[in-house]
Amino acid sequence: MYRFLLALLLLLPATLGAQTQIALLKYDGGGDWYANPTSLTNLIAYCNTDAHMNLATDYAVVDVGSNQLFNYPFVHMTGHGNVVFSPQQRQNLRNYLLGGGFLHIDDNYGIKDFILPQMKLVFPELDFVELPFTHPIFHQRYHFPNGLPKIHEHDNLPPRAYGLIYEGRLICLFTWECDLGDGWEDPDVHHDSQATRQKAFQMGENILQYVFTH
Repeated sequence: MYRFLLALLLLLPATLGAQTQIALLKYDGGGDWYANPTSLTNLIAYCNTDAHMNLATDYAVVDVGSNQLFNYPFVHMTGHGNVVFSPQQRQNLRNYLLGGGFLHIDDNYGIKDFILPQMKLVFPELDFVELPFTHPIFHQRYHFPNGLPKIHEHDNLPPRAYGLIYEGRLICLFTWECDLGDGWEDPDVHHDSQATRQKAFQMGENILQYVFTH
């Protein structure tokens, strides 16, 4: 039922000729959900220019427990610290993801130990699995034969992509030791090279293309 309703909502923008809006997830617990404030704006601009996506230039901010969550086909989550979902928020997020929504969690270094237990409460029957390099998310407009690009170095570990898969559908992507969001930020924030930022944008575009076509 939820998947049917969300599908109807997501069809409305295309039917009415409107732009699709993506969102940033706001959560409780004290973690900095607002980290990387320029990243989504820049990713949207890149995707609209490079792939002619019809994305609204401004992203929304949506609380994990809000019924407005169902208005967005793609929701991005980031941060460094603590994450707490209430029972109502867990149920709302579960309904959203089972209904056809997609959550991208980008570890901005430090969120892993907090978000994984919370997502286990959302989906006690599922475990995150590492996505193989052959997964289609790495082979959309751009090909990443070795999986996620390395954007920022923290612990001298390779970047890894994990997913929650429900009935064969990837519903949540968790990117770790990668920092895609940092690569999407304004160039004067982290002073990444153009080549590094380009890889981050290309992977971000791949993620959105995958979400909108699967």
